[in-house]
Amino acid sequence: MIGYGAGLGFGFGGLLALLGCVLLVVGVVVLIAWAIGRIGQPARTGPAQVPGPATDDAVEALRLRFARGEVTADEYATARQILEARR
Repeated sequence: MIGYGAGLGFGFGGLLALLGCVLLVVGVVVLIAWAIGRIGQPARTGPAQVPGPATDDAVEALRLRFARGEVTADEYATARQILEARR
């Protein structure tokens, strides 16, 4: 029985032990990398935030068109009243 120990020396048992250790180390490294990546990300709780009303953008676009002379004062006033009524 000399030379036939626990099977962790040379042979198939030693190879399995080495493979298990390598997989354990790789798993720990992947877990740490995943945790570090999650630190910088905001929490995903609650519903997604909806951007503000589109009428603000529409009023701004209308104001720019009026400033460039693309619409008259009457057209500007009418369109602005319509847009602000939708708020």
